[in-house]
Amino acid sequence: MYYFASDMHLGSGTPEECRKRELRVVEWLDRVSPTARAIFLVGDVFDFWFEYKRVVPQGFSRLLGKLSELTDRGVEVHLFVGNHDMWQSDYLTRECGVQLHFRREVVELYGKRVSICHGDDIYARHLGGWTKLMNSLFRSRTARWLFSHLVHPDFALRFGQGWSHDSRKAKDVAMPFLGKEDPLVKEAERLNPSERVDYFIFGHNHCAERVELEAGGEALFLGHWFEGEVYASLDEKGTLTLHK
Repeated sequence: MYYFASDMHLGSGTPEECRKRELRVVEWLDRVSPTARAIFLVGDVFDFWFEYKRVVPQGFSRLLGKLSELTDRGVEVHLFVGNHDMWQSDYLTRECGVQLHFRREVVELYGKRVSICHGDDIYARHLGGWTKLMNSLFRSRTARWLFSHLVHPDFALRFGQGWSHDSRKAKDVAMPFLGKEDPLVKEAERLNPSERVDYFIFGHNHCAERVELEAGGEALFLGHWFEGEVYASLDEKGTLTLHK
């Protein structure tokens, strides 16, 4: 069995809310790991993450310990970066054995072609303007180098957490679901005539939905973990199920 989840946003909310959500994620990992061939975390696992060469954010010890335990047991864990935790380097790989992905990947699982990505860059291209500019800036290696060499870690983390907190307050937890008008659905429709993907799996918009594509295949959105657990599983028959 393969499992997929995204948008836990660990670190968002009060300390009590953060701890409860982290424990919920750890409990879910415990529950699915005995049957997992691999677990895919599809972005925004952390509400903010900035990784210096020798400094990483405090907290998340229960999750990081659980990830290390799973990979030590031979369970593959893949993490696709999202817009809230894109500034990662190699810490989670070195310390926790997690395989990091910084762009969309198409993999074959149980005979099905599966495209996996968070989707924020697709939304940014669609919205254009300020959103596209900021997305390009945050993904810039130059901006990351300057930030890590010129800004003290205490200030950097305080700034990033504040930015993330303000962004969360400025909008609803979940975006209104646009169905076939969603930029991610449109991108899947654009790609699939040539790629022949069976399942496109996305995070980012916080909607737990699935859409049949006119070009064939299906787009599935992994929702969010602010109010409960949402995840998807792919079984040995190639059936993808969304669990709310």
